[in-house]
Amino acid sequence: MTTIPWGTIRSLLIFFGPILLPKALGAYRTLRRGPQTVNGPLKVRPVPPAVRRALILLLSLSLVYLALALLPAYTPESIFHLTQSRLQIPVDVLFTRLASLRPPTVADNALRHKFVNLESRLLYLQFGPDVLASCPFCSSDDPRSYLYYALPGLVAPHLFNLGLIALVTSSFLTGRDGYKWRYPATIASLVLGFLDVYMVSTYNHQSNARALRLAEIDFFHWRQRTLRFVALATLNTIFASLLYLSSTNRLFANPPSPAERVEAVVRQLQQVKGKINAAGVMQNTISRDDELRGRSDAYWRHEVRLMGEVMEERDVVEGVRDALRERIVVENVERDAESYVRSMLPPFSAAVYLGGGGGGGGERSKDD
Repeated sequence: MTTIPWGTIRSLLIFFGPILLPKALGAYRTLRRGPQTVNGPLKVRPVPPAVRRALILLLSLSLVYLALALLPAYTPESIFHLTQSRLQIPVDVLFTRLASLRPPTVADNALRHKFVNLESRLLYLQFGPDVLASCPFCSSDDPRSYLYYALPGLVAPHLFNLGLIALVTSSFLTGRDGYKWRYPATIASLVLGFLDVYMVSTYNHQSNARALRLAEIDFFHWRQRTLRFVALATLNTIFASLLYLSSTNRLFANPPSPAERVEAVVRQLQQVKGKINAAGVMQNTISRDDELRGRSDAYWRHEVRLMGEVMEERDVVEGVRDALRERIVVENVERDAESYVRSMLPPFSAAVYLGGGGGGGGERSKDD
């Protein structure tokens, strides 16, 4: 195995570093800032309950796939690997060794009748023990017949996983958060299933014909089975990660549509209106009740007297005078107050209020 010299790596870093480093920093800042809208970045939110259930389902199934792929208890055994036998071993010797390790089964007897030549053993390495032992119409003279029989078992995990993805991305389970990933997740599942069938159907089983030792045998069926379940687990994990990032507005989040923004603004205005109405009802109740009105008047009289005493203190007077002279521009305060009144009151009322009952206000009232 050749290794890249350190000098070459250093030269590449010196050349590409100034180009790639700013882009990497910019991508990191963009990812940390999150998706942007016209009103600023979207706020990161907790995972919705429906999406949380979908994530648990996807990750649990990924763990099941990994267990099926990696744990020996769930992996079909290979009699050549179990007996440490080469491919050209006589049938009687092979199954005698197998019987010394464990009791024979019905599948063992079926395989013993199938191992009539080297071609059947090569097909065993391509399609596995279940297909070779249970196929009622297959023959080593027609290798494609084993492929036709094995095809349902090949596509079954992919169809099951595709059904799970369709369930997770349905609108009634995860809503808009999951539905946006339905098309790419479905395409990825179909492509993965097509590649699996293509690799099995185009495998050249004759490549094992010259393997004289056990270490030279390519156990294609077991390798392909492990790769199949690991790929499905990886696909579900990637999909769960994308669903988590988009549902929490960390990445790939779509900004709300204009209709949704208008609906949110209307909802906020209704809440504000409800609070104002509640405050009006409370003020009306206080004004109509003698005891409450007396308490309110007593509070404001006490407040006016207290503030008057505070404003008469020498330190406060000097502080106010200093603020008015150096730090506060009275014209700006008056202009802000006028803008506030104009925005809160109708034009006619604002004109009368700002006119203070003077000539300008009086003339406008007469003209109106």
